[in-house]
Amino acid sequence: MKGLILSGGTGSRLRPFTYTNAKQLIPVANKPVLFRVIESIRDAGISDIGIVIGGTGEQIREAVGRGGRWGVNITYIEQDAPLGLAHAVKISRDFLGDDRFVMFLGDNVIEGGISPLIAQFADSDWNSQIVLTRIKDPRQYGVAELGENGRIVRLVEKPKQPPSDLALVGIYMFDHHIFEAVNAITPSWRGELEITDAIQWLVNSDYAVHPYIHRGWWIDTGKREDMLEANDLVLEEIEYIVDGYVDRDSQMGRRVAVQRGAEIINSVVRGPAIIGENSRIINSYIGPFTSIGDNVVVENSEIEHSMVLENSEIRDIEARIQDSLIGRNVKITRSPIKPKALKLALGDNSQVGIL
Repeated sequence: MKGLILSGGTGSRLRPFTYTNAKQLIPVANKPVLFRVIESIRDAGISDIGIVIGGTGEQIREAVGRGGRWGVNITYIEQDAPLGLAHAVKISRDFLGDDRFVMFLGDNVIEGGISPLIAQFADSDWNSQIVLTRIKDPRQYGVAELGENGRIVRLVEKPKQPPSDLALVGIYMFDHHIFEAVNAITPSWRGELEITDAIQWLVNSDYAVHPYIHRGWWIDTGKREDMLEANDLVLEEIEYIVDGYVDRDSQMGRRVAVQRGAEIINSVVRGPAIIGENSRIINSYIGPFTSIGDNVVVENSEIEHSMVLENSEIRDIEARIQDSLIGRNVKITRSPIKPKALKLALGDNSQVGIL
């Protein structure tokens, strides 16, 4: 089997962070979501992976390279415009050939990986397998309606009135018949070739499409709140490790990872939390569900349930920062006027003086 990762989206819902960076490269627990997807595919035994890229393609190429760090081979496939997931499949035909493949959206995080799904599909005679999960409001996703026999009746893309609570989670498995489907469908009202229409074509043509209902957690990291929730869930699985320096005056929780070169000085760190490489936490409090990226300084400040990306500084902030996503190269310092409670969404290269 081969892997196909879609990383061509603009990430408009994550602005301002995606003005300067590909959304798939925003880290969850200090590791880019795209890297987690690559690892999930590799761990399922797949070493030949194609990545569909768009306007942020150069950033993706620079970050991922040829795949050597994961022991996989990466092929880049350029998509000139965001014309839909089925269009991404269509332009990947030369890479995929007639092999079976798994398609994974590059901004999704899923509990437990996909190894069992890949094994199940590889040992079956199904033409496709789609992954579904139950969510409260599926209107922003493709939605599946199943019959009494558990088979797919129909699929609808972003319906105003969803026929069920079963949303497609962005993981699909196909054999070569999917190319018949993507060549047979026409663009939707959005001007895109919808993967739901292609799968519906397979169903209507009596091909075997197996629905798998995922019971664990799954996050589409499309919004700030989604990123923080994904960070929470991944940090829940973190193990205690100290590769940096913690002085005797500091207090460390049980589920805290201190990465190489980091320093914790006269501070309290309560897990789950991760402190990135070469970061310095001085006279500060790092609360639960917080990711501190590489080369970050937090001094005389408190922060919890937040993500701070690399090369940023937070100094002398009296109010506790929480529920915040702080970009790269950001500086947050105290201004003379007494501070109030903070809730921040700061893009890369920002500089804020707190009033």
